[in-house]
Amino acid sequence: MKLSTTEKSRLKTRYGAWALITGASSGIGKELAMRLAEVGLNLLVVARRQPLLDELASELRAVHGVEIIVAEADVSQKAGIQEVLKIAQGLDVGLLVASAGFGTSGLFVDSIFDEEYTMLQVNCAALLHFTHHFGNVFRERKKGGMILLSSMVAFQGVPYSAHYAATKAYVQSLAEALNLELKPFGVDVLAAAPGPVETGFSEVANMKMSMALKPEDVAVPILTALGRRMTVLPGFLTKFLVYSLRTLPRWGKIRIMQQVMGGMTEHQRKG
Repeated sequence: MKLSTTEKSRLKTRYGAWALITGASSGIGKELAMRLAEVGLNLLVVARRQPLLDELASELRAVHGVEIIVAEADVSQKAGIQEVLKIAQGLDVGLLVASAGFGTSGLFVDSIFDEEYTMLQVNCAALLHFTHHFGNVFRERKKGGMILLSSMVAFQGVPYSAHYAATKAYVQSLAEALNLELKPFGVDVLAAAPGPVETGFSEVANMKMSMALKPEDVAVPILTALGRRMTVLPGFLTKFLVYSLRTLPRWGKIRIMQQVMGGMTEHQRKG
């Protein structure tokens, strides 16, 4: 899936010259980086795995002729966030893509607390730092955009992925509110809420996903929705899963998600 020439021009005019992308070494973050480089935006790409970032940067420089700055940083740590913001100070950043995140699955009470706390720091606290900082920067400029990675699990409690879903509910709620708060200042905020995507997430979360979208299926719909919508459900599978639950009461959605997630995590709950 490719962006149209008109769409590329819109994105570059409205959000250039630089985009900051967290979680850019793989999955949706990487795919968004590739599409934004295609638009002609220079990129500050952030992740913990520098070799993967270096590989991506070399490819994008060669193919699209854009500037790429690589920042190896652990955004679960305040020092990592501050290092990224220090680098960004010298750049004309007009777009924030907060894509860094990971998940866990299984019974919450059986989880490792330190892993759950780190997930909270990455999925919520780091996003809070970046959105607050760039919200102020963009408000002053009367221009800018933010893409916050939510999830289809953000709309109800999800047994066997309880804490991950809760972190995404935080992202979704924050994005919805900021969309209206910052709109008078010319700042666009989008909650991107995909369904299952082949990003390496399932390996980290120890889940089995029989159906999943590819990152290239969701990146273009996300960028096309920026500045036009509050929330985007990218990909047919995402829309089908969310809309099929929409008419149910919240307790019913939670019960169904219990069955869905229970099947995906059954391999680690036995015994």
